[in-house]
Amino acid sequence: MKKASLYRKLFLYFLTVIIVSLTTVGIVTYYASSQELDRMVERQLSQMVGNAAYHTDLYLKSYERSMVSLLTNKEVKRFIDLPAGLEGYEFYEIQKQIKEYVIDPIFIRNPEITAVYSISFNENAVYYYNEVTGSSFTPEQIKEQLTFFKTNTSAYGNLSVLNRSIIESQNNRTITLVRQIRGLTSSEPQGILAIELRSAELSELWKGIELTSTGFFFIVDERGRIVYHPQRERIGKSVQPELKRSIVESGLQSFVAEESGERRLYRSQKSAYSGWHLVVSMPMAELRKPVDTIRVTSIVVGLFTLVFALWLAFRFGKSITGPIRVLKEGMRETEKGNWATIPLPEQRQRDEIMELMIRYNLMVNRLSELVDKVYQAELKNHEIQMERQKAEFQSLQLQINPHFLYNTLETIVCYAFVEDSDEISEIVRALAYMLRYSVQTNLEEITVANELKHVLNYMIVLKHRAGREFEIDVAVKPELLLHKMVRLTLQPLVENVFQHAFEGGVEDYHCIRIDAGEGDGTFWVSVEDNGNGIPEERLAELREKLEANRLVDGGDDAGKKGGIGIVNVHRRIQMVFGEQYGLHIESRLDEGTKVTMVMPSSGRPSG
Repeated sequence: MKKASLYRKLFLYFLTVIIVSLTTVGIVTYYASSQELDRMVERQLSQMVGNAAYHTDLYLKSYERSMVSLLTNKEVKRFIDLPAGLEGYEFYEIQKQIKEYVIDPIFIRNPEITAVYSISFNENAVYYYNEVTGSSFTPEQIKEQLTFFKTNTSAYGNLSVLNRSIIESQNNRTITLVRQIRGLTSSEPQGILAIELRSAELSELWKGIELTSTGFFFIVDERGRIVYHPQRERIGKSVQPELKRSIVESGLQSFVAEESGERRLYRSQKSAYSGWHLVVSMPMAELRKPVDTIRVTSIVVGLFTLVFALWLAFRFGKSITGPIRVLKEGMRETEKGNWATIPLPEQRQRDEIMELMIRYNLMVNRLSELVDKVYQAELKNHEIQMERQKAEFQSLQLQINPHFLYNTLETIVCYAFVEDSDEISEIVRALAYMLRYSVQTNLEEITVANELKHVLNYMIVLKHRAGREFEIDVAVKPELLLHKMVRLTLQPLVENVFQHAFEGGVEDYHCIRIDAGEGDGTFWVSVEDNGNGIPEERLAELREKLEANRLVDGGDDAGKKGGIGIVNVHRRIQMVFGEQYGLHIESRLDEGTKVTMVMPSSGRPSG
């Protein structure tokens, strides 16, 4: 058979995919176009705000010129210098001359001016109105106006633009140009001069800014109050504190804020002349419409391209994916444990995939044979291990030194023959408890208190056997009494002391101390005596047995008195808590021995 190269097939397939993938240039085009649109929007908004600020300043400067004739007029300066409370002929004469020679010409040239007034720091005030209904003011009102204007103007005579009228009916309809002025006798400001303009003229100027149907232009003064807004009901109201802070701090940078649940783009510019912030606001959704159009177009074109690429990939890859799919299904059956061979495709050409399928069938046959053998061996080993664990478990429970029980029974018999006393009852009860406690055939975890009680009954029986009292020093803290430990581990260690440490008999100076504690994730219980101690050779032998982590199976050590007890206690702890726990022995000849049981600290019961 002619062997076809799988590499050639894959090369043709990937070449086709690469050619089709060149259409992804549209993605780059989309990002480049969207970024350019964003820059265009930024420039457009910047130009709008800049032009609005320029024309606004130009418009206000033209009215500032109207104040020049007032600032240089001697009658106005004389009025500023009048003493407080003057209302005689001189006061009204000055007021008349100012009106005839200065105010009336200003009203004629500028009909959009609604009021001109001046208030001296001596609280003399004069008001002139143009086609609006004016009113007179009480001294208290004049004082209040003077205080407001002094607070909101500069002592250096700079012009201030305010959105406030002294006529209540004209509030939010006029713009006030105000500055502090000097009189004839002093170089320091002695009063204020103000001109109020109808804001309709400026509104027409601002309405010329072309925005979308949902975009708008508005002006905010330095206090955050709206000077102009296409929605007239919002004029004079304050913007939200967060929006005001963003407008003030943004400088010439755009920022996005949320208003009425809609995300909007803001671009602001501060007028150096008026101190106003001119702001353009447009919804982000509308600004992103051109970008969204590009994105939708790119997605549609990309989808058609993807469909075409998938069709080509299917055509080129069908001859390759078919055998691979059969091979995959065969491997899936192998994962389930069905060691079945896969059928070979009927084709004349024998390529790499077909050879792989042939070798796979060969591998499955060999693995099936090997797994069968391993399974049988593992099954046999598992049965042997289960039997051994069962034997170890039973031996741990049944390896109780009967020597102590036999001697105890003989002591009971002697008591029964000699006299009828309470000692027999006491020793029988203690022995009955010990037997019930010892013959349990499980390795359940019990508390330190249970083990101490078992030791107490052992000491009752031992007292009658030895014929003398012996007290054990128990230094276990009360909070550790409910900590979990393994059954029948403490009493064998105490018994081991009497058999080995006090082998020559119990003396008055002999003592046994039981202590417990926890730290570093472990819980320990120790039995310490001041007896004979263990020779170094015997101590090394015991430690070697403990490190072996195995039960003592018999032999020489099985016959030694007490030799099985310590090792079995060690193994019992390991079977419950793990092989990293168990016994640690410290001893010095003729000084004593300390045996410590180490268990996990998590053995303490919760709650």
